[in-house]
Amino acid sequence: MLVDSHCHIDFPELAENLPQLLDLMQKNKVGCAVCIGVNLEDLPRILLLAEAHPNIFASVGVHPEAADVREPTLAELVNLARHPKIIAIGETGLDYYWHKDAPEWQRERFRTHIRAAIEAGKPLVIHNREATSDTLRLLSEEEAGQVGGIMHCFTENWDVAKAALALGFHISLSGIVTFRNALVIKDVARRVPLDRLLIETDSPYLAPMPYRGKTNQPAYVMYVAEEIARLRNISFEEVARATTDNFFRLFPQARTRVYL
Repeated sequence: MLVDSHCHIDFPELAENLPQLLDLMQKNKVGCAVCIGVNLEDLPRILLLAEAHPNIFASVGVHPEAADVREPTLAELVNLARHPKIIAIGETGLDYYWHKDAPEWQRERFRTHIRAAIEAGKPLVIHNREATSDTLRLLSEEEAGQVGGIMHCFTENWDVAKAALALGFHISLSGIVTFRNALVIKDVARRVPLDRLLIETDSPYLAPMPYRGKTNQPAYVMYVAEEIARLRNISFEEVARATTDNFFRLFPQARTRVYL
């Protein structure tokens, strides 16, 4: 069994083909997926998906890129996180690629998410783009290691991975690890302790080889696992077992009786 720890199957390009998407997940033995929240306005449609399918879970948060959306309060995030299908807080973090000129509001939003995660007792899903130093600093200052979580779609070097691991976070690798020129990420894939590794698609984005440039979907997480197995010179089954065990250990609420 495989788990896609980060996807956006509520987005229109995937939601309109949901029956086929779920069928291919089953065929590829992807038994569980997390549909990640990026704003509060769209959370109801994510929860409808999660409530309708026992192997689909959700997170609640406001993406750091999202400027023109309703700002969450700590109390609101904590209250929403009580929903039985919401297993994480996020996607949250920092993204200076799009907002180089005014990042302070991002930092305050990030702190709110971390504090909500600690109060709710739910792990974090962290987005980091061109903001590594501040991301690690805020996680440390806010003592995010109390709940830990996922460094989603990890694209940094081994030194950053070590720092994130030391803070109590898991490293999640996406289809980027299958790209020929992703040498830094391949190095991380070889070196992350197997018991701290997760896999994801970030679908509909970042489709792995051999689907690069096309619409991604949770079923394609198998290609991420295959590449990690190749890089570490271990079996696909070992990667599948470890990443699935890691996921359910981090998110015990997501344990499901879906058997493939």
